[in-house]
Amino acid sequence: MPSNKMTIGNVEITSVTDGVLAFDLCNFFPDIPEENWENYQHHLNPDHQVEFNLACFVIRSEGKTIAVDTGMGPNVDGKSPWGQLLDNLRANGTPPEDIDMVVHTHLHRDHIGWNLNSKDGKYEPTFPNARYWASTKDWEACHDPALVETRFPNAPECVWPLEDLGLIEFMDGEFSLTSELTTLPTPGHTPGHMSIMINSGGERGIILGDVLHNTVQVHETDWVSRADIDPATTRATRRDLMERLEREGIPVAAVHMAAPGFGKIVRLDNRRVWQVM
Repeated sequence: MPSNKMTIGNVEITSVTDGVLAFDLCNFFPDIPEENWENYQHHLNPDHQVEFNLACFVIRSEGKTIAVDTGMGPNVDGKSPWGQLLDNLRANGTPPEDIDMVVHTHLHRDHIGWNLNSKDGKYEPTFPNARYWASTKDWEACHDPALVETRFPNAPECVWPLEDLGLIEFMDGEFSLTSELTTLPTPGHTPGHMSIMINSGGERGIILGDVLHNTVQVHETDWVSRADIDPATTRATRRDLMERLEREGIPVAAVHMAAPGFGKIVRLDNRRVWQVM
């Protein structure tokens, strides 16, 4: 079984899961005819669905403990295949109180779910000692009345209160979280979608948000999902990034790849593929 830890120079990354999500093909990839999946059955779960891990990557860099994305949130009905993040953080030796920064790749519901909890009608941060970071463009998008209901339905409960609590910080462009961690704009899925480049001790790595939803997209870079707000930009971003990651051999931590989500983009039999680390 792959380890849930990866080290890039002096940076340690621990992959912690909140659970999984699964969708029917015609639901999540409505513009891709089902027959196009004929040679890609191994990218699907046993029920012929696309299945996503809901990873939170805990990064330790220069004395900071940073959580990248916070999953779907509590399992309210007791039947959902998510809601495991806090228990899994503690099991991996990182209680919520130890997190200094919560960094969002973007503000879709499956990346913000554990940001806050409600107590006696008031919101409190799940990570009480952390500042919460988001891109300015996604902050603006999640307040756009035309987008809230369809694209950011959980933002009013999981994101907006961060401003009233005085906990929100903004990052734009290539922003230094620490001297070892720099945000990399990877737009398309959302307007302000971010990945995180790691450069430490002469080694490099990258944290991906939703540049990838399924391993098939490593090769089929033009396959976009219904969740991608700007399909044309998504395609261009994914194409450029997959080419770079293959060319430079950069290790990847991808939120939605099968746990723990560590891999590389390599070429095999004239196809670009996801190689588990």
